[in-house]
Amino acid sequence: MAEITSKDGTKIGFEVAGSGPLIVLVSGATQYRAIDQTITPALVRQLATHYRVLTYDRRGRGESTDTWPYTVAREVEDLAGLIDAMGGEAFVFGMSSGAVLALEAAAAMPRKIKALALYEPPIDPDKSGANYRSDHAQMAELASQGQAEEMMSAFLLGVGMPEASLAGFKQSESWPLFASVGLTIEHDYRLLADARAHDTPPVHWQNAIMPVLVLDGDRSYPFIARGADWVASCLHNGQRVTLADQSHDYDPNVLAPVLSVFFQMGTVEVH
Repeated sequence: MAEITSKDGTKIGFEVAGSGPLIVLVSGATQYRAIDQTITPALVRQLATHYRVLTYDRRGRGESTDTWPYTVAREVEDLAGLIDAMGGEAFVFGMSSGAVLALEAAAAMPRKIKALALYEPPIDPDKSGANYRSDHAQMAELASQGQAEEMMSAFLLGVGMPEASLAGFKQSESWPLFASVGLTIEHDYRLLADARAHDTPPVHWQNAIMPVLVLDGDRSYPFIARGADWVASCLHNGQRVTLADQSHDYDPNVLAPVLSVFFQMGTVEVH
């Protein structure tokens, strides 16, 4: 296992495939390499024909340790450490809540991130900051009690999994792999709560001066498109693309060519 030690002593496990300019992939809530063995690996294989692609376990997941209390700044330091270990600059792709983390990192270290692609940051601009803070407070309380399984259950129900399906999932061999990272869901809720803290675009996002591509799929929930529009509108150099016939679980065969062209050219047109 390759790993770095972040500034606060947290160990961050990662792996690299391919050769060429570096792309770092930032995962969303609950994702890590041990359970994400289809979509992201397929994306890596395609991108690795022209790029060096780094995937990692965000803190508290898989082969990475964790250090409490959590702050968004610590996760930004993790990403900075990975980029520094690989030469000091990178393209970055963020998925779902990982897109929000990637944007926070781009705003904090614009000279390290050459271009940024974000897929479906799960921000609803019609939902108040107070509601986001309330959601985070509930998860933070469960996390303080070590209620990892309760947090995972609440998260899955919240994103639309039927109760009967959740009951069955809890009996599967995969459940322990998901439940083991339940405490980290508080991290993702914190990201969203901070992004909507004042019901207006975060001023510091204006520091992300590199080209930023904000993507969504036309089969996702309607709030996703509104959120993608909102995020793009917050940026100096935000571009918006909607991918046809795509949902939150994107097809790597569709996404990879778009990312490849964007990271090469700084812009992309999808017909």
